[in-house]
Amino acid sequence: MATLQLTDSNALLLQSFLGSSMKTSNRHFRISQARFVPKASSSSSSLSRRQFVAETAAISISLASLIGFQQAAKSDEGLSEWERVYLPIDPGVVLLDIAFVPDDTSHGFLLGTRQTIMETKDGGNTWFPRSIPSAEDEDFNYRFNSISFKGKEGWIVGKPAILLYTSDAGESWERIPLSSQLPGDIVYIKATGEKSAEMVTDEGAIYITSNRGYNWRAAVQETVSATLNRTVSSGISGASYYTGTFNTVNRSPDGSYVAVSSRGNFYLTWEPGQPYWQPHNRAVARRIQNMGWRADGGLWLLARGGGLYLSKGTGITEDFEEVPVQSRGFGILDVGYRSKEEAWAAGGSGILLRTTNGGKTWTRDKAADNIAANLYSVKFINDNKGFVLGNDGVLLRYLG
Repeated sequence: MATLQLTDSNALLLQSFLGSSMKTSNRHFRISQARFVPKASSSSSSLSRRQFVAETAAISISLASLIGFQQAAKSDEGLSEWERVYLPIDPGVVLLDIAFVPDDTSHGFLLGTRQTIMETKDGGNTWFPRSIPSAEDEDFNYRFNSISFKGKEGWIVGKPAILLYTSDAGESWERIPLSSQLPGDIVYIKATGEKSAEMVTDEGAIYITSNRGYNWRAAVQETVSATLNRTVSSGISGASYYTGTFNTVNRSPDGSYVAVSSRGNFYLTWEPGQPYWQPHNRAVARRIQNMGWRADGGLWLLARGGGLYLSKGTGITEDFEEVPVQSRGFGILDVGYRSKEEAWAAGGSGILLRTTNGGKTWTRDKAADNIAANLYSVKFINDNKGFVLGNDGVLLRYLG
């Protein structure tokens, strides 16, 4: 910091402020001590107007800087549960999914738009770009949507249609050919066992493989559009305006799915063994933003504009009740459960909320308000490892 030259008349003012502010700022910042140099006496006993204005301006700049340091320190102290991890990627990249190798939770992969694949080998503290030649041999800018591991086997899917497979914990990846007749874009994949996986498209097609992806079996008999064309008169509000794709889709540990229509005017569910998706009227006035599964087997529902709802009981239902949250009018985009009691919700403009009683009440982590990004996804790998993914390459790591 530049050395300040002050007259005796103003030195005490800055010295007094420094004495009180350094106690709160010293933990995060090193601030050089100001050096006070008395000005030589002149024939006039009073300061000229020009001298007074110049020295007052110097003090104002110093005070403003110190106040800024204090505010930054308080912001860092407030973000006690999470820390920002800075990534070596281009601005504008939206992070979409994250997964770790089950047998080595220090080794993980992070996916995003603009052909982004990042890798970590220290548990997520640092990340570096990962090049996969089989995904770079075409002139496409892939959007990698989903990744999943089971043992050392892993799968990555993206748009335009691409499927990558590893059998050695991600040390090498091979590209698996996909049919050009695949209905819709692949938005989700789940590793389910040895050489086995489950893949979902945004048109509701669910495919299952048990031989490393060389052959796929359809788990549903038709796409969602076809289902709704048959049931348009069944009382499903908004089905006649359905555009044919999902906005979001989430899978429960037992293999059930819940998906939100692209316009958010209704939702659909599917359970293993069912031939079709089952459409449901939305239980709330506002359109649905996202839905997913609680740790206890129930459902959570996010409405546009910041509403959060929890289903009554467990399993698939249309009976929901609203839970008050401090969303400040910004939309909540995702919920991730760390345990049956603790969960975190994230959303637009850095909204970050926490519950420790299963979702009955939520408190806002105000320190995250200063994060200039939308937070799209909350992922807990286990009780001690969690991440929040956002746009502009924003990644938060759970500290606990």
